[in-house]
Amino acid sequence: MTEPTGRRVTANLSLTLDGRYHGPAGPADMGAILPYATTEVARRHLARVWEGATTAVLGRRNAEGFLGFWPAVAADESADPRDRGYAQWLVDAEKVVFSTALTDAPWERTRLVNAPAAEVVTELKAVVGGDILVNSSASVIKPLLAADLLDRLYLMVCPEIAGGGPRLFDDGLPASKWRLTHHETGELGETAVVYDRVR
Repeated sequence: MTEPTGRRVTANLSLTLDGRYHGPAGPADMGAILPYATTEVARRHLARVWEGATTAVLGRRNAEGFLGFWPAVAADESADPRDRGYAQWLVDAEKVVFSTALTDAPWERTRLVNAPAAEVVTELKAVVGGDILVNSSASVIKPLLAADLLDRLYLMVCPEIAGGGPRLFDDGLPASKWRLTHHETGELGETAVVYDRVR
């Protein structure tokens, strides 16, 4: 039995008004979310998300996308300093990537796992460190919500209705209460919110 160390498990995700994290055409259907990804509110939100985290947890698809994009931003002196800060954090952080397909991690400081998310995160909580950030990976966030293992949610709510696509909050989740600890709304109507689990 592993004993928790007090590490928080946090997660960030962007959602449409109808609760979708991508549109009906599949994971690349981000038309209702991308226009809000680089606003001032979104950039300040991104800076909050990784502050205090030492471990990044990702699904394979997000790992391939993120780690194919962000390391170049870390080296780009003309990039927004907030973007560079996040990018450098992602490069330096311990990374845990869920995959049933990959056998070797193509990224530094990365461990591949093929096990239930709740088990892996419970093991991570037993190791001393900073926050454990589930980084925009709904495939990992959903089972952690079902197991009531998330302590904080960073959500960016985009003012569009996608009309289809998967939702983050599925029916059948255990009832839970959350406290709003931060919110900020941008000029386009995008809203960054931070919710902490009330236990």
